[in-house]
Amino acid sequence: MTGAGMSGEGGIVKAACVQVNAGTELEPNLRAAGDLVRRARDAGTEFIALPENVGWIVQGRDRTMERIRTEAEHPGIPFFADLARETGAWILGGTLHVLLEDGRAANRSYLFGADGRIAASYDKIHMFDVTLKDGESYRESATFRPGERAVVAASPWGGIGMTVCYDVRFAYLYRALAQAGASILTVPAAFTVPTGRAHWHTLLRARAIETGCFVVAPAQTGSHDKGRQTYGHSLLIAPWGEVLADAGTDVGFVTAELDLARVAEARAMVPSLTHDRTVGVERLGF
Repeated sequence: MTGAGMSGEGGIVKAACVQVNAGTELEPNLRAAGDLVRRARDAGTEFIALPENVGWIVQGRDRTMERIRTEAEHPGIPFFADLARETGAWILGGTLHVLLEDGRAANRSYLFGADGRIAASYDKIHMFDVTLKDGESYRESATFRPGERAVVAASPWGGIGMTVCYDVRFAYLYRALAQAGASILTVPAAFTVPTGRAHWHTLLRARAIETGCFVVAPAQTGSHDKGRQTYGHSLLIAPWGEVLADAGTDVGFVTAELDLARVAEARAMVPSLTHDRTVGVERLGF
């Protein structure tokens, strides 16, 4: 677990989730994302979050690997750094695919400060490997190397715990982030439609309630390469579990004010983060 000190945290921040429909080519995707970030900034937001795979969505390992670049060469990083400097907003640049030294990729989330510097980065830990009922298959581990560290980043409003998409199913990660100082949890995502309908709202509200954190979850929406469908419904959620904003299925953005005083209030009412117990499991009748 890494994270800088959380001095200066608190107050109210107006946050935005930007919802996009990424195609297969980087430049038009970045251009569309940048336009929405500027519009969100014009609406008075100070913290703007974009979804997973904001650079592109392509199906298949080979097509992904032919597009990726090292961190030093990736055009998406200076693009979001410049955008943060231009707008003066803190920007969560969704995730970008970064080539690693072992020939695999990282699905890496970047947090840019208002000065354009990278405040933190996080590699998605949990890989989505599944074959769905309709035969649609995802094998993230064939392309991406799982991250090995959780990250809490300092911001003007408090600790930001960084996660990505499939991570949302692993409650222990969010508990650890909250106990390490996170007040805001980010979940950039590209959730599929079937699992989104069934679980997206429930899981994200649960993560907020369990930790007493705000949840900022920007998402992909619509139809992508080779017919892949993503669910949309970017969400901003309060520590008590209320949905403050839901983007539906349209490309665009939603905003909400996050009053960080509500984090302490929620945790005072249900102080479960301080009530951990170590338990053993007795297996009977196996």
